[in-house]
Amino acid sequence: MRTIARAVPPRPVLLTAVALTTAAGSLLLQPRTADATPRPVPRRGSAPDPAIREGSGPDRYAGLAPATAARRALSATVPRTDPRLGYPRRQVLSPDPANPADTSLKLGLSPYDALAPRLNSLQRLGDRVSVEVAGVSAGGHRLYLVTVTAPETADQATAQERMRELIENAPASAAKSPEIKTGYKIPVLFDNNIHGDEREGTDASLDLIQRLATANDTQTKDLLAHSRLYFDITANPDGRIAGTRANANGFDLNRDLITASQPETRAIRALTIDKQPAVLLDLHGYVNGTLIEPTTPPHGENYEYDLFLKNTYANALDMEAAVDGLGHTPAKDGVEPAQIPFRDQAEGWDDWPPVFTPQYAAFQGAVAAHTVEIPLQVDNTAYDTLPTAELRRRAAINVAVAGAAMRATLDFARSHRSSLIADQIEMFRRGTAGAEQVPVSARTVPGVPGIGPEDVYTTEFPRAYTIAADTAGARLVAHLVANDVRVLRAANGPYVVDMHQPKRGLANALLADGRDISDKVTAMYDISAWSLGRLWGATVEPAPGLPTTPLTTVSAPSPVAHVAPHGDLRLRLTDPAEFAALNSLLRQGIPVRRAADGSAIVPDTPSARAGATTAAQTYGVAFEATTLPGVTALHPVRVAAAVTPGELFALREMDFDVTPVSTDVLNAGFDWSRADVLFVSTELEYGDLTPTARTALGAFLSSGHGLVGRGVTGAAFASATGLLTAAPVEGTQEANGVVRVVNSGQVTAGAPPYGFVYAPVWFTGLGSGVRVEQSYATGNPLLAGHWRTRADGSGGPADAAGRPSVVSGRHAVLFGTEPLFRDHPKGELPQVGRALFTMAHTNDGTRAGAHASSGSVEESR
Repeated sequence: MRTIARAVPPRPVLLTAVALTTAAGSLLLQPRTADATPRPVPRRGSAPDPAIREGSGPDRYAGLAPATAARRALSATVPRTDPRLGYPRRQVLSPDPANPADTSLKLGLSPYDALAPRLNSLQRLGDRVSVEVAGVSAGGHRLYLVTVTAPETADQATAQERMRELIENAPASAAKSPEIKTGYKIPVLFDNNIHGDEREGTDASLDLIQRLATANDTQTKDLLAHSRLYFDITANPDGRIAGTRANANGFDLNRDLITASQPETRAIRALTIDKQPAVLLDLHGYVNGTLIEPTTPPHGENYEYDLFLKNTYANALDMEAAVDGLGHTPAKDGVEPAQIPFRDQAEGWDDWPPVFTPQYAAFQGAVAAHTVEIPLQVDNTAYDTLPTAELRRRAAINVAVAGAAMRATLDFARSHRSSLIADQIEMFRRGTAGAEQVPVSARTVPGVPGIGPEDVYTTEFPRAYTIAADTAGARLVAHLVANDVRVLRAANGPYVVDMHQPKRGLANALLADGRDISDKVTAMYDISAWSLGRLWGATVEPAPGLPTTPLTTVSAPSPVAHVAPHGDLRLRLTDPAEFAALNSLLRQGIPVRRAADGSAIVPDTPSARAGATTAAQTYGVAFEATTLPGVTALHPVRVAAAVTPGELFALREMDFDVTPVSTDVLNAGFDWSRADVLFVSTELEYGDLTPTARTALGAFLSSGHGLVGRGVTGAAFASATGLLTAAPVEGTQEANGVVRVVNSGQVTAGAPPYGFVYAPVWFTGLGSGVRVEQSYATGNPLLAGHWRTRADGSGGPADAAGRPSVVSGRHAVLFGTEPLFRDHPKGELPQVGRALFTMAHTNDGTRAGAHASSGSVEESR
């Protein structure tokens, strides 16, 4: 995580934030004094800032994710329960071994091993509580879903599912259905502990479930008769146990919703699709006073935001009243009044990207969805330094605050059931009918004060998108289908996404280019562009109409696996799946050679053909017939990698043999015989290496092994080791987005003309023999995202235009883009794969300048 300071203009409060990196790499927020600039709803008091977004950068555990966690994440599937089964759905959970090292214990909160026994006991309280296993985490821990509702027979459950499907698939009919009006149970979902060291939502949920299981008051009975309440008990058990924000793969799960690289986020995705919640709460910490969404601008342009804002703001007011009604005060117990960003802040806590759970859920039917940040910090430095008694006092208050927010949400869902269901139906109706969006205003969203032009974000939906039917297209289609986006296809033609469908907002959010919003706000909370249409390697184009040929709905992409029947075989190596196939072949000892164009050539022998056939079917790739000769023999590539969690995971997705390293690992004595190439993007500073470690590194590099680097850290390492001369120039730290690029070298051969940047870097002062592999496009290279200049006018996209973004030399390749960012830009991954193979096969025995001096190395971000 990077350290930044940012001023946030008033709405109506001026908030500034400074994030300090702790030893664990997490963020400690320091409050600043607030002033008051009147808005239609005046601020009632000051509060600390919302959390600052983390970057692609790691915490101190970035390079330590085990390969087993990656394998589990890459192969895990989400169990789906037959929705026609009645309630309760009881099962006895086997116990987990007691774990005295569980970090929840210090806070007086439930350790993970206590959850199964507690859930078993809750099921025994009556016929309202059901427990199911919704998946398994990257670390191998069960993900628990609890449903609380009045009992249902199988016939009644079947009727509920029929009504749910009617709401999504035939919304015009659903709007007129008397059965839905009187009998549909409104789904409400509580998501807890997605950040592992923000735990209190779990304990508040357990307490609330216990009360709901036994309460016999009229309101509770009415609530359960007309609602299904779903509790994702702990979305991140790995982090809960370890006391980390991330899961066992080092991923911030609340940044992974549109990529869904991790099993935990795939489980959340399945819940939002299968249960179709109209209301969702995502419990977090820590912002004092309690932060309750809706958010500041910019607002996701693909939402039906009028429906969303109306309900989310109304529920926020109810939660605010409930939280403040607990009676906590700054003087008495250090708790500030609650805050609602839409009302109380100008910018910096936006809902632009659908990478967060509530923003993703809004595309799946949630018309009231909130992040709730409970108030008192108990993680990071506080956890390490405060007395246990103080931590437990704070945690108890946080549990109470979370409970108040949840109870208020249940009251809101019960009292507004009819209008919430009607608004969910209307959201799906607009998508199905291709209706125009309704801009927010005082007229269209009555009761929400302070709406201004800065809150109006809409888009124009194309009539359709087409997707080419190749390896990358098949992956994208599978991803769309997994997100419940409908995909069609004519026989042997491209795939078609008809944008007249219930979840058109999600379809467009995934496939569209996005927008350059640099002039809209000065600060963004997280990424500002993410287009799967430009970054995932598939050929995706908007279309003005549907094909005239008959189209059928696809439930899965057609197989693209192919092995030409005769001749040598060519594997293009422009897709991550193709690199996984190549690495599989090499580990089996199949002789593969690299062609002059960078592709892989497999000989026409029975054993090689058998291996290619298996690889084609396993990875969904095509081996074409070729007459190209193989120039260089390839061998398995073992990577020593000082990288971020997303980069480490992406390398393993391409099936590279990766050993994580860092400055500490090398100083402890690393066995370089385990590696063929070094990849550096973070956590490895040449100037901090001991003389012994430098000598070992120099011997490795001198023996013909090369370097792949990213960003200023990778460039500084290349310079310090004398491998490549290029001066990195860093754009503004907060800049990120999809950029236009021009590919001009073998490393980027076949790559899309787009890249992703986060604190973009370009290179100047190229030394002798340094080649430009890729450059930022001339003009304005930013296609979509947020990239402003510094106060002095420097660091913007105009400075980067036409400058090298990827350079290479005989012994090093440097990236100024983010080709592996959070394992998201799938079409960019092969650039790194090509670079690793190129640098692992430079064994010419000469490496001038490999033993570098101990001069200073530029600070990494």
